Parts: sequence; structure tokens; C-alpha cells
Amino acid sequence: MHDSATPLRVALVGYGYAGKTFHAPLIRSVPGLVLATVVSRDAGKVHADLPDIDVVADAAVALADPRLDVVVIASPNDTHAPLARAALEAGKHVVVDKPFALDLAQARELADIAERERRVLSVFQNRRWDSDFLGVRQVMETGRLGKVTHLESHIDRFRPQVRARWREQAGAGSGLWYDLGPHLVDQALCLFGVPDRVWASLATQRGSGEVTDWAHVVLEYGERRVILHAGMLVAGGSPRFIVHGTQGSVVKPKIDPQEAQLLAGMRPGDAGWGEDTDDLLLYDGNGNAEPIAPPRGDQSRYYAAFRDAVHGHGSNPVTPRQAIAVMAVIEAAMASASEGKAIVPELSAAERGAWPGN
Repeated sequence: MHDSATPLRVALVGYGYAGKTFHAPLIRSVPGLVLATVVSRDAGKVHADLPDIDVVADAAVALADPRLDVVVIASPNDTHAPLARAALEAGKHVVVDKPFALDLAQARELADIAERERRVLSVFQNRRWDSDFLGVRQVMETGRLGKVTHLESHIDRFRPQVRARWREQAGAGSGLWYDLGPHLVDQALCLFGVPDRVWASLATQRGSGEVTDWAHVVLEYGERRVILHAGMLVAGGSPRFIVHGTQGSVVKPKIDPQEAQLLAGMRPGDAGWGEDTDDLLLYDGNGNAEPIAPPRGDQSRYYAAFRDAVHGHGSNPVTPRQAIAVMAVIEAAMASASEGKAIVPELSAAERGAWPGN
């Protein structure tokens, strides 16, 4: 356990889109965390944004640095598990960007290592602190929808051109389902727990595409159905959330603004940070719509909770066991799409017990 009066010194491995857009600004906004080192082969790119940060080209240098307490892994997906393993065995606390690993076996191994090394291992599920998700969950908890029977969660984009980046090139852990699936699944599990069965259809719709760029996944919970959808050829028209219940429905038209705000240079604590002007629409049984303002989103709360967990003052915001369950659903969807049938997520009773309702 660390002295909470001493800031935690953080190394960020990777300065691509996730590291530059999300991790670096969020870490730097949280009191008690100091971004001390970035691992990148492009020191110029890092220093253009962060002139006073140490940049090293090899993660092994950061892992061997006794001054560093935390390692944040925001490198390509196929490096997540080996880097997390090495960081834990070097005595560091670890944050892994989603996906946690490439498969269940890797995820379980990392959880075991973290327990053995007595280190906090967490997965960066920042979208638990999005205004859209917080607003939908808040409406559900009021009971005004009655019993929820149907939920749709969409993260759709319009990117008709395949870009030259690892996420869109053939390889382990690439493609839209590995990229956005973990967010969609994690939010569903936060609301309903682990599903009974998973149905999925995955496709490559863009002409020069090499990987999945369309995903439609149905989670079965008894009579309830949860639809998770992501596509790269959606110019508009898809609400972020649609929820139907026995007494009403709620629709959240647009996505949380924080990613756009970060890209525009806004930071947590700035005026307007996380404020979402796109109301939820709550429909009663007669079709009357009541606008409801969503709560303010704040993804920096993830890192504040992680900091507190390292100091022993709070619980891990996203536990390895929760991340294992997300991985099981990711794998079940891939198996379903391949085999053309519903798949039961491969989890023990203890792993299912990490979530509500299980």
C-alpha cells in the first residue's frame, strides 16, 4: 500500500490515439497522479504535447524504473497481456486499455498474477462514466420504465475509408468488435450481469476492409433482450440508447461529448467539461415524451478511483474478474458468429458473481 500523501508516478505505454486522446489528459487531470514517463518510439510526437515528460523507446526501461508506481498500457491489443504480465511481475500497479487481453486464458492468467503479486490490476472502461450511460441507468433506477425488456446500445460511426492503422488491419485483436465490443459489453454487464446466451453476426462491409467493421450482438437474459451494435457505415439516424420496459421507454439520441471535447483540447475541470446538452426522451404509455437532462459525464473519475484503490482507500473501479466476464462475452460472440448458433459464456460461478444479478 502506498502513502496517499505521495503522488503515484505513472508510465504510459503507447502514445497512439488512446494514449494521446484519453489516457494522458485524464491522468494529468487527477490530483495524486503524475504522468512521469511515456513509452513511445516517436519522442517528437510526445514532446509536441508534453515537453517535460521523459520519453523512452522500450517498455522494459520503464518497468525497471523504481521511481514508477503505475504502468498504463495503451499499446496495440496483442501486446496488452505480455506487457501487463511483465509490469505486474516488476511490481507495478497496472491499468490495461480495453480489451483486457486477446482471450480468456490470458485474462485469467493476468488476474492470477495480480493476486499473487498483490498489485492493483484494472481495465480502462472509461465509458462507465459517460453521460449517456449514466443517464439511461439513472432513468432505469427510478422505476419509471417498469421492468426493462429490451435495451439497444449503439456506437456507430461513418468512416467509409479504411485507414492505415493496426486496428483496421488483419491481425490478432484488430477489428471493430475488439475495439468497441468491450465498451458495449461492459455497460450491459453493469446493468444486467452476465447473459444466459449470446447470439452474434459479424461482417466486413467496406470494400477494402480486412477486419470486422460491423457487429450485431444479442444478449439473452430470460425474456429480456439486449442488442449491442457497432458499424462504420452509419452516417446518422441511430440513437445511442433505446430502452423499452413494461411502463415506458427512454431514448438517448446522441453520444457522450467527452471524446469530442478531449480532441478539441478541453480537459476535466474546464468549464463545460462532460456537460451533455442532448436530453434523454422518456416516453409514457400514451406516447408522451418528457425530456430529461443527463448527468454530467466525467471519465477522469476512473483514474481517481484507481488512485484510491492503490492507496487502499477504495475498491478497484474495474476488477480483473469483471474484465474476465467481458472477455467471455466477447469470445462467445465470436464463436456464435462463426458457428451460427447461440453460445453460453464460459464462466465459473465465481466469475459470474462479479456482476449484479448473477
